[in-house]
Amino acid sequence: MAATEIRHIVIVGGGTAGWMTAAALAALVRRPGLTIDLVESEAIGTVGVGEATIPHIRAFNQRLGLDEDTFMARTQATFKLGIEFRDWARLGNSYIHPFGAYGRSIDRVGFHHHWLRLRRAGAAADIHDYSLPVVAARMGRFARPDTDPRSVMSTFSYAFQFDAGLYAAYLREYAEARGVVRTEGKVTRVEQDPDSGHIRAIDLDRGERIEGDLFIDCSGFRGLLIEGALEAGYEDWTQWLPCDRAVAVPCDTVEPSIPYTRATALEAGWSWRIPLQHRVGNGYVYSSAFLSDDQAVERLMGRLEGPARAEPRLLRFTTGRRRRQWLGNCVAIGLSSGFLEPLESTSIHLIQAAITNLVELFPDTGFDPADADEFNRVMDLEYDRIRDFLVLHYNATERDDTPFWDHCRTMAVPDSLAEKVALFRERGVVARYRDGLFLEPSWLAVYFGQRIEPDAWDPLSDRAPDGPLADTLETLRSSIQRAAAAMPSHEAFVRACCAAGAHA
Repeated sequence: MAATEIRHIVIVGGGTAGWMTAAALAALVRRPGLTIDLVESEAIGTVGVGEATIPHIRAFNQRLGLDEDTFMARTQATFKLGIEFRDWARLGNSYIHPFGAYGRSIDRVGFHHHWLRLRRAGAAADIHDYSLPVVAARMGRFARPDTDPRSVMSTFSYAFQFDAGLYAAYLREYAEARGVVRTEGKVTRVEQDPDSGHIRAIDLDRGERIEGDLFIDCSGFRGLLIEGALEAGYEDWTQWLPCDRAVAVPCDTVEPSIPYTRATALEAGWSWRIPLQHRVGNGYVYSSAFLSDDQAVERLMGRLEGPARAEPRLLRFTTGRRRRQWLGNCVAIGLSSGFLEPLESTSIHLIQAAITNLVELFPDTGFDPADADEFNRVMDLEYDRIRDFLVLHYNATERDDTPFWDHCRTMAVPDSLAEKVALFRERGVVARYRDGLFLEPSWLAVYFGQRIEPDAWDPLSDRAPDGPLADTLETLRSSIQRAAAAMPSHEAFVRACCAAGAHA
C-alpha cells in the first residue's frame, strides 16, 4: 500500500514524558485530521522525582508559547543557575557547575588557557570567580540575563527547579485544549502486524481497543511497547555507573530558596537537594552492592532539614539505553528509552531531545527505516556523551575512604571518556562535537572542580604579556562581583515575578 500521512498517534503513558510529548505534537505537528490519544492509568504511579532541569527546557517552553512567569507559578518553580557538587573530588571540596561561561576568549585563545598560565604564576583567582552564575549562586542572587552581548550579564543562562507532577498537569491542560484525548486504563495486550511486526492496536483493561499509525512509548522503566512487545534490547551501563537504587522524599522548606541544585557525595553514592517554592526535594542515589535499602533510607531521613512530607519512595533502575529507541512504528521517549541517573538533571532534556528529533523526522505510514536510523543515531550520541560526562564525576575523585569511592576511582571508563580526559590533561583541550549536550564550560567545571589540571596550555597564550593580561582578568572578576551583588536575592526575585498563586 502507498504510504500516507500519519493520522492517528497513540501515546502510552502520561507523566512528564507523556504530556511533554502530547503537548509538543499537538502544537508542532499541525495536520488536518491528525488525532492524538494518550492512555494512562491512575493506578500506575509515575517516577515523579526529577525536579531539576537544564537551560534547554526554556527553549521547549518557548516553542510551545508558554509564559515563563505563569509556568513557574503553576509548577512552584525556582530558578537554577547550576549545580553545586560537594565532597566529590575529596571530602570538604566543593564547586559549582554553572550554566554559563568562564571569562571570555582573549586574542582568540580560550579563557581557561590564559587563566591556567596566570594561576600557575600566582596571578589569578579561582577560576569560578570568573563565572557570573557561580558568583551569583553563592550569593543567593538572581536576575534574568541581558540580551546585550557586550554586557557581563549576557554571559549566563538558567534553568528551573519545579514540581514535575505539576508540570505534567500543566501540560495536560495545554495538550487537551489542543485536541489531545486522554483515556484512562491499563494496556492488557499489544496487537502487532504478523508480517511487519508493527503495532496495530492496544487493548485496555476496560475493554477498549485503540488503533494507531504511530505509537509512542512513555510507559517508564517497563518499556511496555518498545521492550515488552518489540524486544528492542537494552544496553546495561552499570559497569561505569554503579548506582542502581534511589530513595526520595520531600520535606518542608525551612530557609530561603537558593538558585541551584546541590549534589553531595555520600558513602555509597550521592544525595540531591532541590529547593522549590513550597518544599525541598531530597534523594539518595546509591549502589545496592555497597549499601542496603534500609541504610539508604536512614541516611536520607537523617539529612532532612525539615519535617518529611511523605514516606520515602524507593526506586530501582539499571543505567543504560535501549539498543533501538525507534523500532518499526514505535518510538520510546523518557524512561522507556533508557535511564541516566539524575546527577546532571538530564532526564527531561532527553525527553525534549527525543521529541525534537521525532518532530524533525516525522514519518508517514511507510516508516522509512532511514528516519528511524537517524533518530537512533542522534539519540545514541546524546546518551553516550551524557554517560561519559556522568562517569567523569565518579572516576575523577581522590576519595578512597569508602569501598564505593575506591571502586569508582579505580574502575575502567569508556574509551571515549579516557580519550577526552587524556586530551585535556596533555594540552587543556576540551573535545568538541557537533552533537552532544555538554559544551566546554561544563567539562571545564568538572575537570577543574575535581582537580584535573592540564600539563600545558595553548602556547598562543604566551604572546599576551603577563601584566596586562592579569589586569584584564582582575577587571573581569571585579565586574562579575559587582553584577552579582547588584542582583536581587533569589527569594525576592521569585516573590516579585512568579510566586505560586500570582498567575492564573
